[in-house]
Amino acid sequence: MKNSAKSTDSTARWRDAARGLRPLANPRLFSTPEAKAIKKEICAVGRKLWLRQFVDGNGGNISYRIGPNEVICTPTMVSKFDLTPADLCMVDLDGNQIVGTKPATSEISLHLEIFKAVPEARAAVHCHPPHATAYAVTGLVPPNLVIPEFEIFVGKVAIAPYETPGTGAFARTVLPFVKQHNTVLLTNHGAVCWADRVTVAEWNCEILDTYCTILAFAAQLGAPLLRISEQKAADLLARKKRMGLPDIRFAAGAGKQSRAASGRIPERPSNRKARAGRGARLTAAEITAAEIEALVRRVTREALEEMGAQ
Repeated sequence: MKNSAKSTDSTARWRDAARGLRPLANPRLFSTPEAKAIKKEICAVGRKLWLRQFVDGNGGNISYRIGPNEVICTPTMVSKFDLTPADLCMVDLDGNQIVGTKPATSEISLHLEIFKAVPEARAAVHCHPPHATAYAVTGLVPPNLVIPEFEIFVGKVAIAPYETPGTGAFARTVLPFVKQHNTVLLTNHGAVCWADRVTVAEWNCEILDTYCTILAFAAQLGAPLLRISEQKAADLLARKKRMGLPDIRFAAGAGKQSRAASGRIPERPSNRKARAGRGARLTAAEITAAEIEALVRRVTREALEEMGAQ
């Protein structure tokens, strides 16, 4: 009877939270067996991020929503390689620290906005994977329909406009995208991925960066990308939908979105003029691939010229 009452109380707390009626945070959740396992997982994921060079210094942050109004997160100014369970903190959805001897990450508001906007989101990972961040610093998103696994687990990637990290404005930049994307590039900054588990959110970061790495290598070959056909893409999207993963392509009329809604930073007028001169109307994905190939060729040519001069 006690277990039944406890389960009913927990369900009611989550239901109230979904309706915006958040209960007072419960600090005891930080010491439960579930929290112990989550803290161990966060530390393991932090080390993976560091070993893959997705973070440097004290960069990156990880979080897990353990209750309706309770979020376990990494602290500020600690390398993800060195994380221990004792370093971790717990905050409420307003960012108030409830438990922890070290201050919570200064970018926790980014995670909290995701959790408040997406009930399915239980974990978020923010990091700076280098090949994906290369897209973020150019205002581009990687093209789609190249590798099946990327289409299923990540799919369309959005890009949020730049705001100063750690501010409320920065946290809110992802809100137009997180309900229909599980991966968002942060302009001039990095990426944030969310999932139902910390490890799965980190997997999304790995899939994203590996995909961007392959695209960069492919661009150096000087040949056009072989694309998955629309018919085969429909099969992948159907499988993704059955798995319950988000994708903006599920939305009715997704093809009619503005560039801002589809997650592409508005391009500079000079770029628009140059593209108009080429005559062809390119999709956002095709523009991205073309720009990458042109950039790689230019850098390679300049490097060879410099070597010849020596």
